[in-house]
Amino acid sequence: MNPKPTRRTALAATAATLATAALGRVTLAQETSSAKIVSRGRLNQSVCRWCYQKIDLETLAVHAKKIGLVGIDLLGPGDFATVKKHGLLCTMTTSHGIGEGLNRKEHWEKCLAMITNSINATADAGYKNVICFSGNTADMDPTEGMKNCAEALKKIMPLAEEKKITVQMELLNSKRDHGDYMCDNSKWGVALVKMVGSERFKLLYDIYHMQIDEGDVIATIRANKDYYGHYHTGGVPGRNELDETQELQWATIAKAIIDTGFKGYFAHEFIPKRDPLKSLDEAVKLCDV
Repeated sequence: MNPKPTRRTALAATAATLATAALGRVTLAQETSSAKIVSRGRLNQSVCRWCYQKIDLETLAVHAKKIGLVGIDLLGPGDFATVKKHGLLCTMTTSHGIGEGLNRKEHWEKCLAMITNSINATADAGYKNVICFSGNTADMDPTEGMKNCAEALKKIMPLAEEKKITVQMELLNSKRDHGDYMCDNSKWGVALVKMVGSERFKLLYDIYHMQIDEGDVIATIRANKDYYGHYHTGGVPGRNELDETQELQWATIAKAIIDTGFKGYFAHEFIPKRDPLKSLDEAVKLCDV
């Protein structure tokens, strides 16, 4: 049996090439016959590419457009032409990897070069967001890591501001999936945003990850709405479908995000255990509140 795909391995591949690698093919003829699902459209819903590794990007794009998604998340510049062809956006562009991030100066040259390339490509394509990561702690004091991240980010903020691109650091759990990751809670992340002091730097609040590490999801979103620029979903436990097996009320969370006045992107990042496109349809319908 093949090992379960993880986001760490998927993002490592895209970060290395700044493009999604060729994946296993599912033909257009095999696509489900779903009609448009999004009717209210108060959330700009998207879907993360890496969760659908057995479906080629062309098929995923056709399906995403059909059901009413605005785009596809976590793409490299090499994928832009495909989503653009189908009238979709890249809602978040990849850059560097997760473990070796901005908290260590020895990683700056590589990470900043990749973020810079992604900012330029994303701006040229007319998209808005580029992801980044703190990196792992590895016994570093979190205050020192925060200062290093802020110093690194300030080097690229002038370009991001000029190009009107928002660089977003993702909050990931260090309890289960990304042991030792530094940016693993909203308090640390919000303090970093304040330290950087640019409207072009925000946090990607991953609901799956933050339910594991800090909980209190809706109250946290309300308290920090000005610092979150993007959201990811994923069922807890297991990071699977947003269904009755999960501990969170996804429609209620979606409504709470809407009530904050959020105008960014809300991307589904769960690993389907059942028919992947049907599971995506169900999640999109659930969050179309």
